[in-house]
Amino acid sequence: MVKTSHNPTSSTTHTGAGGETHQTAGGDTPVMTTQQGVAVSDDQNTLRAGAGGPALMEDFHFREKIFHFDHERIPERVVHARGYGAHGYFELTDSLSDVCKADIFGNVGERTPAFVRFSTVAGNKGSADVVRDVRGFAVKLYTKQGNWDLVGNNIPVFFIQDAIKFPDFVHAAKQEPDRDFPQAQTAHDNFWDFVSLSPEATHMVCWAMSDRAIPRSFRFMEGFGVHTFRLINDEGHSTYVKFHWKPKLGLQSVVWNEALKINGADPDFHRRDLWQAINSGNFPEWELGVQLFDDDFADSFDFDILDPTKLIPEELVPVRRVGRLVLDRMPDNFFAETEQVAFCTQNVVPGIDFTNDPLLQGRNFSYLDTQTKRLGGPNFTHIPINAPKCPFHNFQQDGHMAMHNPKGRANYEPNSWSQPTGGPRESVNGYRSYPDTISGQKVRQRSESFADHYSQARQFFISQTPVEQTHIRDAFVFELSKVETPAIRARMISHLLHVDQGLAEGVAKGLGLSPLPAPAQAARPVVEGLQPSPALSILKNGPDSFAGRKLGIVVTNGVDAALLAALRNAAEDAGATVELIAPTVSGVRDSAGHDLIAQQKINGGPSVLYDAVALLPTVEGANVLRHEATMRDFISDAFAHAKFIAHNDAAEIVLAAAGLHPKARDRGVIAIHSAQDAASFIQTCAALRLWEREGHVHAV
Repeated sequence: MVKTSHNPTSSTTHTGAGGETHQTAGGDTPVMTTQQGVAVSDDQNTLRAGAGGPALMEDFHFREKIFHFDHERIPERVVHARGYGAHGYFELTDSLSDVCKADIFGNVGERTPAFVRFSTVAGNKGSADVVRDVRGFAVKLYTKQGNWDLVGNNIPVFFIQDAIKFPDFVHAAKQEPDRDFPQAQTAHDNFWDFVSLSPEATHMVCWAMSDRAIPRSFRFMEGFGVHTFRLINDEGHSTYVKFHWKPKLGLQSVVWNEALKINGADPDFHRRDLWQAINSGNFPEWELGVQLFDDDFADSFDFDILDPTKLIPEELVPVRRVGRLVLDRMPDNFFAETEQVAFCTQNVVPGIDFTNDPLLQGRNFSYLDTQTKRLGGPNFTHIPINAPKCPFHNFQQDGHMAMHNPKGRANYEPNSWSQPTGGPRESVNGYRSYPDTISGQKVRQRSESFADHYSQARQFFISQTPVEQTHIRDAFVFELSKVETPAIRARMISHLLHVDQGLAEGVAKGLGLSPLPAPAQAARPVVEGLQPSPALSILKNGPDSFAGRKLGIVVTNGVDAALLAALRNAAEDAGATVELIAPTVSGVRDSAGHDLIAQQKINGGPSVLYDAVALLPTVEGANVLRHEATMRDFISDAFAHAKFIAHNDAAEIVLAAAGLHPKARDRGVIAIHSAQDAASFIQTCAALRLWEREGHVHAV
């Protein structure tokens, strides 16, 4: 820009290459920002592919500005409708200032306010928590430079490669339109018809059929940014990045039979878990990890880094832990905050930029329309949960439910009014997109580098333990068994033949399909030599203690006070919580004469609500409980779901009533008599499940 004559305002005036007027903030002139508080570097020109080229969809400043103008005259989310959120903070532990100029990554120890919303994708607002589904993991960070929304999932890849297919994918996954069911599940013809005709979905479908899709808790699942983004440093150098959230308490999921029963016993299971953890002071925590790589790696990698159906194995590019996310406060009001929070992938701050990932580019366009439709107009950023916590100024005005309008005479720029009337101006430190070189014809065409649809699906499957592989096979069988059209089932198996022969044969056998169909035609040959990635397995990345888990203890009147206290203390010392399950919710009196309040009643507190269970009845109490059907279910479910079971001698009566005679038990059914036994049992529970039992008890 060339400087022109001095303007009577306190800002500096420049002339751009096209002769347009630019006024830059200075002195007492406020900096112009977007509604998210991000400083604007150029308010005269849209972002385009070359000076004479077409405008680019990713120009979030233009989109926001024109969109707000279009709505100046004066509903449940389509997806991710069922969500739950919490406040917290992000604390930087390792500076990224060498690769990123964003303030949030500059000062070690600095805390940035955050709000996180977890969600399911397919279900409506009133659906259950523990359904087989992808989980949204959306983080709003209120940085000093404006709001940054990292809007991701608990799975690092997605079903589609181009955002133009998003309406089709969602329509296929939701209820079938003529009957409006099934709710909150994909076990129906439309979904499997779509994905079986979309080979690009094969990788994600394998993740969705894994235990990643039925997490035990929000606190025990990973989060991913999904896309490849750019980090920009002070010198303008770009580094590619993929974002990861790693749970401090390790990974954990449930089994399918257990998930079905949890939804019956407590459809708010995940919500209740987060609420209880935060309100008891056991604040959930994740580490932010980044995979950083350059163009040389991108060029040498077997797959296109811009393909959202692909991941980069951590063994190739290690995840660098740079900060921690802590959730320490629940919303004051669910609707005002969790329901009205509006996430947009376009909300980034200086130092963080987009790539040409076609799914990300489309998301940048879509989210603003979605939030405005839901929240009534262009002023949803005025709602406190969405407003930045740094100063923000612009000339956007009016519209539905406007809370902030420009003060004074000026509602446009450039203008010649002095301050404060003149209002905000551009900033030399405002957001600038990375000047990536773009050339080529305007075409509707997908990159050939996106054409390998099976290799990473195969890598994911072989990275799982045998237990997890069995769960994936059984999930495919369950889902496809609900498909009424045989041709769709066969078509899906034709894709699985490229993933793993044993998987395809196992699914076909479970469906009674014979002979096997021919393999689907692959756009590119499957890469057979990809090595397993242990980071992709839940069981290989589980916890090393029982911390954060829940122990359910069945008690009756006269329960051994010393043994109960020892077990409770051992669990709480390990960081677990304890609930008592009794014949009545009013509780019991222990052997020392103390009255104990129960948290659950026998027929209202099934074992699916706990990570491990203990049976401490008296002989008299056990003789009553052995006639209780829900007590027998409590034991048989815990055993079938491979959980650890502690018991005293009197519990032999109820164990036998549930069919667990001594010869039917294994090393996961543990007798305890002393404080030492109790401590040993809790140590054993760190493994969470005795998976070897599944080979004998098939309940998934």
